[in-house]
Amino acid sequence: MKKREDIKKTYKLYIGGKFPRTESGRYIKWTDPKKATTVNICRGSRKDFRNAVVAAREAFCGWSSRTAYNRSQILYRIGEMLEGRRSQFMDELILQGSSKKAAEKEINLSIDRLIYYAGWADKYQQIFSRVNPVALPYFNFSYPEPTGVVSAIAPNESSLIGLVSIVAPIIAGGNTVVVLASEENPLCSITFAEVLHTSDVSGGVVNILTGHRSELIEQFSSHMDVNAIVYCGNESEEIKLVQENAALNVKRPIVYSNENWHNKNTQDPYRILNTLEIKTTWHPVSI
Repeated sequence: MKKREDIKKTYKLYIGGKFPRTESGRYIKWTDPKKATTVNICRGSRKDFRNAVVAAREAFCGWSSRTAYNRSQILYRIGEMLEGRRSQFMDELILQGSSKKAAEKEINLSIDRLIYYAGWADKYQQIFSRVNPVALPYFNFSYPEPTGVVSAIAPNESSLIGLVSIVAPIIAGGNTVVVLASEENPLCSITFAEVLHTSDVSGGVVNILTGHRSELIEQFSSHMDVNAIVYCGNESEEIKLVQENAALNVKRPIVYSNENWHNKNTQDPYRILNTLEIKTTWHPVSI
């Protein structure tokens, strides 16, 4: 009897709730640190990014109009599904060079972080909204609302926890996101997309690309239909490029440098606020 061949996983992109291959047909031959396994990873292109932005824009209205409580439920569901696929993430993290203990810790932290932001999703409005004092016959209210489509460049040094730490606060606030996964440790990103796909997250709310940061950072930071960009990294030239390109359409640049994503200091409700806008309204006292 012939030995059965293993079915190798195909790591595709995640755009609009689907798993397409890159339109360019290019791929990255990723090899694990022990040089024992080689995997083909889609090398996302500028057109892939543009397609992802279109999908994110189409999904924005539906996602932002959901109740905060419903978004909280969905974030909790993502945590549940991640818990159920623990062994798969464990294998990928170990393949990328983590020890078994470190991999287990990263998975636990990722699940806990999703639950943390699920808890904040229906509470941050009470914290960041206010009634402003005015000496006239009307009320003046300020409250946060989603900014729109956010592009995000995930930390290179982290595979799962960095990706979760970036995506969770963005979607908790009602935004949609296009994220470029870690170039060095990309395996968990598409497996996380599979978790999202089965977690009641509408197609287009989260879009995940894999590829070279040097090729895509220009598009991520300069696209005119992106309302904010989150950049994770310490490269001064990249930070300068992001900030300069953000000025082209006055998108908000959020830069996270020298972050230890395993530290609980990298989770707080202000990271939700970073991709929100404050809207102020007036209301007559007599009505």
